[in-house]
Amino acid sequence: MYKTIIVHVDESPLFDARLRAAAWLATAHEAHLVGCAATGMSWPAYAMLTGSMAVTPVNEYDSLRHIGRTSLHAFAERARRLGVESVEERLVEDENRDALLLHSRYADLVVTGQDAGDAATVRGLPQYLALHGPRPVLVVPPTYDGAPIAETVVAGWNGSIQALRAIDAAMPILVRARSVRLAVVNPDRESGMHGDDPGADMALYLARHGVRVEVVVESTHASPGDALLGIAAGSGAGLLVTGAFGHSRYRELVLGGVTRLLLERANLPLLLAH
Repeated sequence: MYKTIIVHVDESPLFDARLRAAAWLATAHEAHLVGCAATGMSWPAYAMLTGSMAVTPVNEYDSLRHIGRTSLHAFAERARRLGVESVEERLVEDENRDALLLHSRYADLVVTGQDAGDAATVRGLPQYLALHGPRPVLVVPPTYDGAPIAETVVAGWNGSIQALRAIDAAMPILVRARSVRLAVVNPDRESGMHGDDPGADMALYLARHGVRVEVVVESTHASPGDALLGIAAGSGAGLLVTGAFGHSRYRELVLGGVTRLLLERANLPLLLAH
């Protein structure tokens, strides 16, 4: 079970969607929900940056602290109204990525928002946390409206370590789900990663944990990311689970990437682990 969940708190108008998802999970698992807000910079770094400018660094930095505290107070009030019983506010005087990486060590799951490109969003944060952090990351799109996450779940399976880690990280959700569709896309292209019956061994593994699972094998000319989104849409899934894959900037640009595509296009919560 998830007993400690961290949600990234900021001033973005999209924050409410990720809070609803975090609150739903915290309530379902009776978990402690930690709201983590960051000033965006440590005090020594800020003082060094502004020391030569015609401003008073302490006063300016206090305004950053005030913004963070205000966001956290609003988070705590809203989380309690959503039914979360155990709530904590945590203000970190550091950059958002470093703050969440540090505190995720002491949680079971990190919840953040989809990179929507608005001024309040930290660009690249979900993928950065998934690739560099120690815990799985739940990425919530701005369209999420509070629907149950664990009704129907689609889990991508390609035999990789990343996919295995994502499935294991999602196990507290999978065992609660009414239906889990284990999606295997174009297994013939990765024959060395599967047995004679692609998906069968993983389905048996999940079934022994009490997961109600069925295998969906799809052969398609579409990209694996598009195929997974299609399966999720056709299933009415409330969650998509997949491994997080990272490449060099050049390879990501030229070849594209399943992780990047899903982070950009998923219209349902996406659980990633690397």
